[in-house]
Amino acid sequence: MLARRVWDDQRRSYSCHEGVCDRVYAGRVNRDIRSAVNPEHLEFRRNEFVSEDKARVHVRWLGTAGFEIRCDEHVVLIDPYITRAPLRRCVFGRLTPDLEAIMHFVPRADAIVVGHTHFDHALDVPAIARQTGAKVFGSRSAIRLCRAAKIPESQLSMVEREPGADAITAEVGPFTLRFAPSAHSRFLLGRVPFPGDIADCDDVPVKTADYRCGAVFRVEIQVAGRTIVHLGSAELTPGGIVPQNVDLLLLCVAGWRSTPDLPERVMRSLSPERILLSHWDNFFEPMDQPARVLPSIGMAHLVERLATLSRDVRTGTLPIRGEVGL
Repeated sequence: MLARRVWDDQRRSYSCHEGVCDRVYAGRVNRDIRSAVNPEHLEFRRNEFVSEDKARVHVRWLGTAGFEIRCDEHVVLIDPYITRAPLRRCVFGRLTPDLEAIMHFVPRADAIVVGHTHFDHALDVPAIARQTGAKVFGSRSAIRLCRAAKIPESQLSMVEREPGADAITAEVGPFTLRFAPSAHSRFLLGRVPFPGDIADCDDVPVKTADYRCGAVFRVEIQVAGRTIVHLGSAELTPGGIVPQNVDLLLLCVAGWRSTPDLPERVMRSLSPERILLSHWDNFFEPMDQPARVLPSIGMAHLVERLATLSRDVRTGTLPIRGEVGL
């Protein structure tokens, strides 16, 4: 408990938590804090950034790299993975969407964005599209996956572009979406796991290895005067147009230590005001269980690195299905 109180005190120092802004967090986290901190200690409150009556934009974490972003009556999902199949099934069995869980946890959507097509980002996309009628925005691999599931062409939008071409933008209600080329972290012995594209196929893939990575996107969202950026893999591709005045960065944690200088490059390129960490949870456990951190994530070290780069950045987490307003 003492370590937690000390960590909370340090967190207030750099995040202005509860209005305490007169102390400066200098990146010094002692070993007791470093070993004791866990994602629960970093959770943002629902009204952390703006009072509930003034929030037009609501960001809900769906576990893994998945998010639900709402504005007025419109809903955009990013990388929604609700099924969360057990590890044994992922390694030895067949992957099929949990339709009951999908219906319960994501009953509606206007758009589904697929940042890349590994199973923990794309498995549930066709089922959600069929259930909600949402339009799917993704790579050639994402579109092939949906076609194999017999999703109508009217619901599919391929946003992959040739190298050097301008990134595509799309309008969904009050949302403007921009799909900037990005990359996947090389955390598997220096390689991207399951590289390449999902091939044209008549049947929906059923094995983990069949869900090839495909093209990877950084998704930039403009809505109600707010700018949100989603990095679904712990990598940032240099060059191109970079959004300014990022209100909230949705930052993947898994594999961040295999990407050289990721915290420094993220802060230098995007200068976000707030960072919401994702993809740190054990996604082999069901949605109705509390999130548990994956081994060797290095959450405290990442938070410390980010804090040393900016006195003002506010870094935190949410519980599964927790939300914060903007």
